[in-house]
Parts: sequence; C-alpha cells; structure tokens
Amino acid sequence: MAATAPGPVYTVVRGGRILDVAARRAEPGDLLVADDRIEALGPPGLPAPPDARIIDATDCLLMPGLVNAHTHGHGALTKGAGDRWTLELLLNAGPWMNAAPSLEHKYLSALQNGLEMLASGCTACYDLYFEFPAPTREGLEAAARGYRDAGVRAVLAPMVADRTFYQAIPGLLDALPEPLRGAAGKSRLALMETTLSACREILHGWSVDRDRVRPALAPTVPLHCSDEFIVQCRDLAAEYGVGLHMHLAESKIQAVAGMRKYGRTLTAHLDALGFLGPGFTGAHSVWLDPDDIRRIADRGASIAHNPGSNLRLGSGIAAAREMREAGVNVGIGTDGSNCSDNQNMFGAMRIASFVSRVRDHDPARWLSTDEVLGMATRGSAATLGFGDALGRLAPGAFADIVFIDLGHVHYWPLNDPVNQLVHIEEGSAVQRVMVGGELRYGPDGFRGIDVTEVRRRIDASVETLRSAGADLRRGAEALEGAVSRFCVGLAREPYHVHAMASAGESR
Repeated sequence: MAATAPGPVYTVVRGGRILDVAARRAEPGDLLVADDRIEALGPPGLPAPPDARIIDATDCLLMPGLVNAHTHGHGALTKGAGDRWTLELLLNAGPWMNAAPSLEHKYLSALQNGLEMLASGCTACYDLYFEFPAPTREGLEAAARGYRDAGVRAVLAPMVADRTFYQAIPGLLDALPEPLRGAAGKSRLALMETTLSACREILHGWSVDRDRVRPALAPTVPLHCSDEFIVQCRDLAAEYGVGLHMHLAESKIQAVAGMRKYGRTLTAHLDALGFLGPGFTGAHSVWLDPDDIRRIADRGASIAHNPGSNLRLGSGIAAAREMREAGVNVGIGTDGSNCSDNQNMFGAMRIASFVSRVRDHDPARWLSTDEVLGMATRGSAATLGFGDALGRLAPGAFADIVFIDLGHVHYWPLNDPVNQLVHIEEGSAVQRVMVGGELRYGPDGFRGIDVTEVRRRIDASVETLRSAGADLRRGAEALEGAVSRFCVGLAREPYHVHAMASAGESR
C-alpha cells in the first residue's frame, strides 16, 4: 500500500485580541493555523485538532505582519553614514559604500536588514539590491540566504543600470572641475549586455522557495538607464513573470533633468516605452503631476511611498492622497538604512500619517490611520505580488502574525488600537513575531540566530569595507561641493509640480 501523506501541522493561537482595522477594535479571539497559513479565526475557544500546538497570546493584540514596499539590503552595513545628504549626494557616496563586498558581506547585510525589520513587526519586504559593476547570481543568492535565515519574506530585485550617476544627470560631468571630472568619468558600470545576461541567469536559475524569497528586476532610475536597457528589462521581466521596481521622480533634480532629456515627464517617458503595468512599482514618486498619477492608475501600477526617506534626503512630500483618490495602489516603505537610517515600519507609518497633514488645510484630505495601516500591509503586499496572501489576518493568508504586548505603557488604556499602532508604536511593544506559522522572534530573541556571533561578523565586515573604500570615500568627499552646487542649481529651475514644504522653491 502507498504511504499516506502526512496531514497538516496545526497551531492554535489562544487568548489574544484580533485587530479589526475597519472597526478600529480588537476583540478577543483565537486563530487556527494549518502549516504556514491561517485556516480559521473565531471567538475564544475556537475548535482545534487535539494535537495542535497551543500558543498563549494572553494580553496581546494580534495584527498582520507589516510589509516593507521598498528597501535596499545592501545599505544595512552603512546605516547612519551621512548627515546632510540629498539623494544626489547619497549617489555620489555610493561607490565607497559599496566597495568590493564579499559574499559574506552580502549575506550579513541582508541578514541585518531582515532582523531589524522582524524585531519591529515587519515580516516581508521588497529589496532593490545593488552589486557593482553588475549583479551576480552568487551575490543575490547570498542575500536571499540572509533573508531566509532572518525569517523574513522578500522580493529580491537586482538594482541595475547602464549609466553611472555622473553620466545620468545632463551637464553634471562637464560641471565638475578637473581632475575631479576625470576621476568621476572613469567610473563605469558593466556593459548593458553583461548586466542583462546576469539578470537572465539570476531569473532562470532561481532556486529559493518563492513563498519565502522571490526575484524581480529593478532598473534603478530612468535617467540612469538607456531606453534600450529599459525596454529589455521590461521584456525580461515579462518573459519570467516577475515584477519591475524603479525609483521614479524621487527628487526635483531628476524631474527637471527628465524634462531636459526627454521633453516630457519621467512617467510619460516610461509609459511611452510600455514600461508601466500591473507588475510595476514606482518608488518615492514625489514629483508626479496629475497626468503622471492618472497614467500610473490607468496602467494598474503601484507606488512605494517612502515618507521618512523623502524627508531625510530633502526630496519633498509625495501626493499620497491624490494617488489613492486616482485609484493607485500605494504601499509604504522605509528605504535603505544608508539613506533612511532604520527599517522600522512603525516609524514609516507615523511619518506617512503626519506628513500628509502639511499638504492640505482640510483634515478630510489627510491620510487616516486606518488608511496608513492598510497601505503598510495590504498595499505593500500588492507591490510585492503576494496579493491577499500577505498583510491580513484571514483564512488562506500566510500566518505572518505580530503579537503586540498590551501590557506595554503605549496601550494604557487601549482606546483606539489603530491610532495607537500608527501614532504611538515604534516597535518596543512587539513581543513575538510569527512568520509562516513559526515563531521567529520573541522574548528570547531571534530564532536560530546567535546575535553575539552575527554582531562580531558584522563588525569585522564593516572594518574590511571601510578599508577597501577609504580612497573612494576621499574622492567622493572631494566631489561633494561641486556635485551639490550643480544639483542645487538644477533644483532651483522652475517645475510645474510643488512638493517642498517651503513657500517657494527658488531660494
């Protein structure tokens, strides 16, 4: 006789209060998990198989794992590296921050990124991972192992281009004084054919469980990519059925430079290339005009709203309300730790809520906390391509559950759990985190992770990277003044969108 296939492994979570975002309540209830998915929710005493593992959630609020719509795992080991950096000064510093990392560095960077997210209630992310001069299968697999070992789901997209930052901004290279111009001009990415071949190898040979880590493609910025490169990325993504993620109109410099180069907005140019579609996510998208927003909505594309990074780099305030009104799916991201300093999605939600209030005097147009929480769960899940499997507590969804300690001072008293999660929580009340039915973080720390050993390895890696990038750092710092002057001048040119908090943009 043929062997009988084993039945599912059941877990029942008892004694908690299940978050109902729409009702702004958290009523007592139990959850039944079969293997890695939620099978049922019900009142206390929900029936469960007699052999089900029982997890006590007494005095805990149960919420879906947060989903980070935009991050950069390669930036984890250079968190806090810069202070008064614009996006362009960050890009200028890119070469020394990514100086010759080994597979060990790439693994640890993704592991660090994942652990930081997990500890603050985030269970999945969209990571645009950069390798210089071109992506490698081995490098992406090392990053995938980092996320797998952390216990976080990820969409891992090699971030690629065929032009450097200095080549991408029209006039920038010519504006640099010699010998700095010569040094900046020597920096080169791999040839387009080499990069695209590497991307094909990554997609074709992907061997990681796609419910845990799945691939995508991330041509980094329109100006950094030739039209042929953009079109070939589009076609490669379609061939392998993966998503596309691109930084879109993040800074005014990009917006103005796009008009100079293409004679139309960056979004209009991408649309003309057939790049926008249901699998596309535009990151930041601060400098979109109403026509841009309508194009994105009409194509069924998404936006990854990164309000903390947009403020940190002085890029401006994105029109999240207008995007949502147009029917655009909007998720929330943290951006990378080298430009936003942390991976805390609670902090990103709080900033998203607050910054929406300085765009309009009418409070009816501010983002409500239930909208923000929905953006950071279901909205972000849609950008990752997981649909209803992430970002909600419901039958059929993955059992990615965050246990919030209601004994924490944040919840004395529990008046409105949605308001309190968005406006008060910063991760300190995260008691436990379950991913796929397995507890990956709790009072005893991270499951299967020797924190002391990981920290030792990270410290050793950072010392190696600092040494390898020392000369590149001195070169970038020598360029900062000239790069900043040119880009500030470009930003002072008139543009038909206003996204800064100042009354005028011509200072």
